[in-house]
Amino acid sequence: MKRLFLCLLMLCCAPLLAGTARADTAKLKVGVKRIEIDTQRMYEVSANAVVQAAPAAVWKTLTNYERMTEFVPDLSACRVLSRNGNEVVIEQQGVARFLFMSNPIHLVVRAMEKPMTSIDIDLISGDMRHYEARWTLTPLPDTGGTRILFSSRLIPGFYVPGMLGTTMIKGDIERMMTAVMARIDNPPDIDQAR
Repeated sequence: MKRLFLCLLMLCCAPLLAGTARADTAKLKVGVKRIEIDTQRMYEVSANAVVQAAPAAVWKTLTNYERMTEFVPDLSACRVLSRNGNEVVIEQQGVARFLFMSNPIHLVVRAMEKPMTSIDIDLISGDMRHYEARWTLTPLPDTGGTRILFSSRLIPGFYVPGMLGTTMIKGDIERMMTAVMARIDNPPDIDQAR
């Protein structure tokens, strides 16, 4: 769960220098809370980030799923299983870590792409009882940059300490989003095209 679901998950996310991480965190806001829907307790995540890159560059990074292992923390594999128009089925593998605990994570998700605007993700199968996420891109005409909104609702398929769950997930989302922002604002020299 940790850092992985955010790879899309989102979709989504180059080693960071300490100074870069601090600067990016100033442009990032993350909130996590526990909610109850239909008698199910789940975590609700919201993240808001601003990057210097235009929406096209952000889109290119978020939809280049097979390169995500290069920059998303704890994501060991990410591959496209199928693509049918704007619907993409993606398999991801990684590890969720907390203190001395380590849980392998395997997910198969469906991403519905609305080019340059949003990506809606839902769980097909894997180590979550429930997972849905959405990436939304908004151009910032004044700066030429992009506002990135990430929202998610999830129920892990493994034990997460109740009192610490929101703190753990918030830290993971912050690390994942910081990595995504760094990759977007400082892409590798090689072509990222799919």
